[in-house]
Amino acid sequence: MKKGDIITTLAVLAVIGVFAFVPGAMDWFNATTAEHGMIMSFFKFAILGTFGEMLALRIRKGCYIEKGFGLLPKMLVWGFLGVIIASAMTIFKTGTVALLEKGFGVSEAGAWFGAKELTWGKAGVALLVSVLMNTIFAPVFMTFHKVTDIHIAETGGTLKGFFCNQLKIQETIAHKINWDLQYGFVFKKTIPLFWYPAHTITFLLPGNYQVLFAAFLGVVLGLILSIKK
Repeated sequence: MKKGDIITTLAVLAVIGVFAFVPGAMDWFNATTAEHGMIMSFFKFAILGTFGEMLALRIRKGCYIEKGFGLLPKMLVWGFLGVIIASAMTIFKTGTVALLEKGFGVSEAGAWFGAKELTWGKAGVALLVSVLMNTIFAPVFMTFHKVTDIHIAETGGTLKGFFCNQLKIQETIAHKINWDLQYGFVFKKTIPLFWYPAHTITFLLPGNYQVLFAAFLGVVLGLILSIKK
């Protein structure tokens, strides 16, 4: 085991230990999430999303950080995307229930989805929320994230390079994205096989843990993509 692996393992165990054994830590987390949901979403994704990419790099190349990786730009992008994802989750949860109730006459949809106990009705609504969000929102989100990844790599992984160079969205989408991987694997396979069931579980969790679990899923997907590569 390399020195970086030891440090990473100790850091992860330390964070888990804080929430498991420090009195009031979990209460603080829940209260802060309830009061400042978007700010917490930013930091959850900034930390966990970037950590997922670091683990993927460790699997592919044997190191957590390399020249041009762009730690700070990646954290900013992940944090921004975390706010967008948290917003999308709220929109699709509310919109799916409204669609079922007003569009299809399923008047019990809101009660099913809001119930504390796990029922087939609650699971069905959660699955529909996941399918709609990942079908409508996820491809756009994933493509934008890929564009920012390429931009970070091309500008040297620095904050100055990231902000001082134009983000060439059209050129990147047309010529620089590997669409065999992006569509053939990321869209075509990970969305139905990973994201549909994974986010169904997400929407069955208590509200204050949903964004955290969604951020953790980014770590898992990073590992999946690293294996694919």
